[in-house]
Formats: sequence, C-alpha cells, structure tokens
Amino acid sequence: MDTKPPRLFLTRFAPSPTGYLHIGHAASLLEIWDDADKNPGNFLLRIEDIDGTRCRPEFETSIYKDLEWLGIQTSHPIRRQSDHFSDYKKILDKLENENLIYPCFCTRKEIEQEIKNAPSAPHGITGHIYPGTCKHLSKTERNEKIQSGHPYALRLNLDACLKQITGKTLKWHDILKGEQVTTPDLLHNTHGDVVLARKDTPASYHLCVTHDDALQNISQITRGDDLFQSTHIHRLLQEILGYDTPLYHHHPLMTDKTGRRFAKRDKSLTLKDIRQKGISAAQLKNMILHSNIDELLI
Repeated sequence: MDTKPPRLFLTRFAPSPTGYLHIGHAASLLEIWDDADKNPGNFLLRIEDIDGTRCRPEFETSIYKDLEWLGIQTSHPIRRQSDHFSDYKKILDKLENENLIYPCFCTRKEIEQEIKNAPSAPHGITGHIYPGTCKHLSKTERNEKIQSGHPYALRLNLDACLKQITGKTLKWHDILKGEQVTTPDLLHNTHGDVVLARKDTPASYHLCVTHDDALQNISQITRGDDLFQSTHIHRLLQEILGYDTPLYHHHPLMTDKTGRRFAKRDKSLTLKDIRQKGISAAQLKNMILHSNIDELLI
C-alpha cells in the first residue's frame, strides 16, 4: 500500500503589519524560533497584510528590523498575502460553485438589531454569532441586490459544509492540550457562518491562513492561545478544501503585572521602544524566559 512520505518540519511567524511588534509578539516569535530548533530552513516569515486600511509599509519594514535584532533568520522568499488575492479568489469561486458560501448584505447595525430582537442569541468567541439573515435568500433576490450595487460580504455556509462531510470526524492535535475534535455543535456555538471576504478585504484571515499554511507545507503552527478556538474553523476549511492538517502549539499569552495581555490596540511596549531604551536582544530574551518584564514597563 502506498503511504505518504513523512512531512519535513516547517513552521512560520505570520504577523500583520498593522502596528509595531510588541513584547508579546517577541515572546511568541521566540517560542516559534525554538520550535524550529533555531534553523532558518525550518522557519518561514509570512506577511499577512490583507487589511489594506490598516497595514502600512513602515510597520512591515520594522518587522524585518525586529527579526534581525533578535537574531532570527528566515527562509526566502517571503510571502506577502496582498500579492496573492487572485489565489484566494479562486478558492472563493470554488466554494461558491459548491454552494458552500453565500453573499450577506447585512450591515453590522442590522445584524446587531436582528440579534437584539431575537429572544436568545448564541455568543461566539468574537461576539454574537451571525443569525443567518441572508442565508435563505433566493438566487433571484441575491442577484437583484448584487446588480443594484448593494455591498456584501461572503459567508461560509456552515450547514452546507457539515452536510458535505457527513460521517467524518474532524480531529487535530495541540502539543499542550492534546487531541481535539471539531464537532458540529462546537462550530455552531463558537463560529457560525464566518465571513470569508468583504468588499474592503477581498479575503479573510480564516481563508488566507488556512490556504497559505497548506500551500507552504507548514507542518507545525505555533501561535498564541487566543487563536485556539479559531483552529476549529480552520480544521473545517482544511477538510472542505482537501488540505493536510498540521500539528498545533497554542502557547500561553504573555501578560503584564495586572494580568492584561499585550496587544497592539492597547499600544503595548514595542520592540522599537525597547531598543531605544538601550536594552539588548539578549537581555530581552532573558527577561521573557524568566517572566521578568515588569521593569520594562516603568
């Protein structure tokens, strides 16, 4: 019987250039670099710049400087997602042809009102789950709205996807939490019909990351624990698209002394700031290793 050859180990760091990398990114990056055995051949950098309204060239340039400062080398070429929207469009076309996605014409305000009017609404990992308002529009109704120039997003039809894989058990393994099973109930209760594309963003994070990890033969994905639940929707997409499933390592997030995690939106201390303080990369690595970063926040 033919068997697949063992996959070579390959992992990646995939930041979005929507701000400067902060100390939380550094902790994650060093975790990934350790998993790669500090071997450039095991490590890829990918720039996830699909958000054209927030991504900026200076942030991308800073990412390269930060990696160099930390002594982290990466294999080339570096994939920039904004250069490959045509790839994602082909996937969306495939899903559309299989009736696995549908156009959603609801504004955020309309969705919020729909949820408010409902007697109960499931609450997912990123807010209330979309109630499926546009899911049952007829083809004629959809075409009329599209032809009239009505803006829309493309949503995954979760029910249709689950019907297509009836009888299959979706499993994936996390190094820290063990074997995981992606069940229909879990998908309905934590994600629902997620957005795969918008007018201002031709492809979503879920679609791009699933495709690119498969395209680049990533065998292990190391990332923060805040993305643990997202892996369930990625596992479904892998099954629908015929992709291999990598090993996952969702590590704990680094937090400040109050227990608050570092995030771009909170303007956390950046690696650029740390360099300007005169702190060396070796000192920073030691602080992260021993969870002794409070002095950086003074």
